[in-house]
Amino acid sequence: MPLARIDLPATASTEYGRAVADVVYEAMIATLNAPKDDRFQIVSRRTPDELIIDPSYLGIERSAEALIVQLTLNEGRTVEMKQAFYKALADGLHERVGLRREDVFINLVEVKKENWSFGNGIAQYA
Repeated sequence: MPLARIDLPATASTEYGRAVADVVYEAMIATLNAPKDDRFQIVSRRTPDELIIDPSYLGIERSAEALIVQLTLNEGRTVEMKQAFYKALADGLHERVGLRREDVFINLVEVKKENWSFGNGIAQYA
């Protein structure tokens, strides 16, 4: 039940944003055991003043095309699963939209199951 926030440069087209969202969803299914049809994503385009990504932190050279993907998900995935997600996402974006792997910033935020309500004002997993 991940919630994906995807922040793209303002120059990204609608088609590009949808392709990125598709790759994020596919990587979640393949590596994090996200349930099928559990797709909740927010895709935003940001100006350079709103999307500030250091161009060389940790010796990784990033371009103006760099993006940020943040997933909020239930706690409990193994380190290996998370690492597989990082790789699947970077590789998938490189293959599908030509994004450099160096330009993929990923952050996972783990929460307890009771921190979700999918509607009706109730916590479905409490």
